[in-house]
Amino acid sequence: MDRSVMLAVTVSLVVAGVVTQVSCRRVTNAKVLGFDWKNCGQPDAPAVLKTLALSPDPITIPGDLTASASGTTSVELAAPLAVNVTLEKEVAGFWVKVPCVEELGSCHYEDACEILNQLIPPGQDCPEPLHSYGLPCRCPFKAGSYSLPQSDFYLPNMDLPYWLTNGNYRVQGVLGSQGKELGCLKVALSLHSD
Repeated sequence: MDRSVMLAVTVSLVVAGVVTQVSCRRVTNAKVLGFDWKNCGQPDAPAVLKTLALSPDPITIPGDLTASASGTTSVELAAPLAVNVTLEKEVAGFWVKVPCVEELGSCHYEDACEILNQLIPPGQDCPEPLHSYGLPCRCPFKAGSYSLPQSDFYLPNMDLPYWLTNGNYRVQGVLGSQGKELGCLKVALSLHSD
């Protein structure tokens, strides 16, 4: 067996072993560096993120974040709205797919609309600044253009599995409905914490 293949298999097994021991720790004094994003869907994809700007660089946790974004959808985004997430972590120079453990990692979510309903129950106002700008926070999202002007947010300390607290990451999310891909987004970042 080729040495690089053997190393990749070994690293994958080590990462899988680490991931299965999901114990969380409080992330304090963390920094997100090198945040980058791009659309990865077809040129005629119905749902597209047009702009996304985050500052400062690096982003500190806990700390203040300024964000703006815009996007469009040519179709209504309604339940069930599937999302396939692929999370990769760089380990010893190789990109290793992180398995789905306790709904975190490379997971398939049958209905993102239901997840939004759990986070922000129907009947409850959308959180700021979405509420002020009249932006929806739950399904259905009507066809059209959406824009979040430059807005300030506070990022509190958070609990993350210890294997997710330091390193370089790539995340791809594919949005779909009834077997049809509606959009795709790739994000890359480095996370460093004390």
